[in-house]
Amino acid sequence: MAGSMAGITAVICTYPLDMVRVRLAFQVKGEHKYMGIIHAFKMIYTKEGGFSGFYRGLMPTVVGMAPYAGFSFFTFGTLKSIGLAQAPNLLGRPSLDNPDVLVLKTHVNLLCGGIAGAIAQTISYPLDVTRRRMQLGAVLPDSEKCLTMVQTLKYVYQQHGIRRGLYRGLSLNYIRCIPSQAVAFTTYELMKQFLCLN
Repeated sequence: MAGSMAGITAVICTYPLDMVRVRLAFQVKGEHKYMGIIHAFKMIYTKEGGFSGFYRGLMPTVVGMAPYAGFSFFTFGTLKSIGLAQAPNLLGRPSLDNPDVLVLKTHVNLLCGGIAGAIAQTISYPLDVTRRRMQLGAVLPDSEKCLTMVQTLKYVYQQHGIRRGLYRGLSLNYIRCIPSQAVAFTTYELMKQFLCLN
């Protein structure tokens, strides 16, 4: 619970920066609506309703955090348990802090973390698409159809379907999330050993 609240607090505090980043990244060469970071902040604030303009798409982000983290940890824990139960000599080694406890070898940790990240990302990705669509709402021609999370999900599904709508760009996202989660889970497991938590 504490981790979830910390994550949500971090997202709320940094969300305006993400909004500006998305807007600046979306600009096409020659069609610059924003002249830089400060200008983007000023324009969003003055043209899109003050502070609330910086938080378009926050709800799918917050809602998507729970399934992403839940499925990620569940998948990693399940793969770890099955691996150590089925092939302890092949996949496991004694923990650095407690030789009586088996932990995954580093390369197996990386693999399990990457798989966990891929599964979690696949499950929560439609909410990521929804968030991005809502963040870009004011600069897209169909912005009035993407005001709420449910409206946006329905609109994207009706206009583009599942594969080319709700999961558009997922393969590129795997390039980022799989290595990230692989390293994150491996670091987590190593830190548990260094801090004598096994």
